[in-house]
Amino acid sequence: MKYRSAILIILVILIVDQVSKIYIKTHFYPGLAGQVNIIGDWAKLHFLENEGMAFGMKISQSYWGKLVLTLFRLVAVVAGFFILHNMVKKGYGRGVLLCGSLILAGAMGNLIDSIFYGMIFSESAYHVASFVPWGTGYAPLFHGKVVDMLYFPMVSGHYPQWVPGIGGKEFEFFEPVFNIADAAISTGVLTLVFFQKRLLHREPAPEVKQQKEAVTTS
Repeated sequence: MKYRSAILIILVILIVDQVSKIYIKTHFYPGLAGQVNIIGDWAKLHFLENEGMAFGMKISQSYWGKLVLTLFRLVAVVAGFFILHNMVKKGYGRGVLLCGSLILAGAMGNLIDSIFYGMIFSESAYHVASFVPWGTGYAPLFHGKVVDMLYFPMVSGHYPQWVPGIGGKEFEFFEPVFNIADAAISTGVLTLVFFQKRLLHREPAPEVKQQKEAVTTS
């Protein structure tokens, strides 16, 4: 797999992610008011914004906590491109490079929200957001909120009464609301975790391949 192929994959995912976020941001009311069923009651578009990481997780709600998270994302994305390029040069297989591209695309997609969305969008708290002149949005640079919209509450019910601590409480699967970038990151990471032995190998260099072919044909 060539580096430009990995870049193309990243760009395609990034475009799909950003188009979906901008559409949701500028057409949907936040929360239940703007919720739309896609397939029955278990696949929905549900517009939420979060100030943290994937699936709404947070490290801090403070000004500096958000800034640190965004800067960490920026450093991680820049480093990710160098690592991916190095892996291509070292001859890693298509599978691991594809997973790396998915993870990098997802991280970059959420990074764009965090850096720029606060500068170019109006607040979404009580109305549908719109584009505004640069710098007049709802938050300063590096403090934008990440747009989430995919919601799959496929199973809901109550925990059995005998379960300590949570017996009788409601549960829902799958409760987190996420976006295309989150899905790309999760797919890449989980694939690496479950298939690491098969994926984490290097393809032999061209001269090694030629030597093997010469031996087998002789």
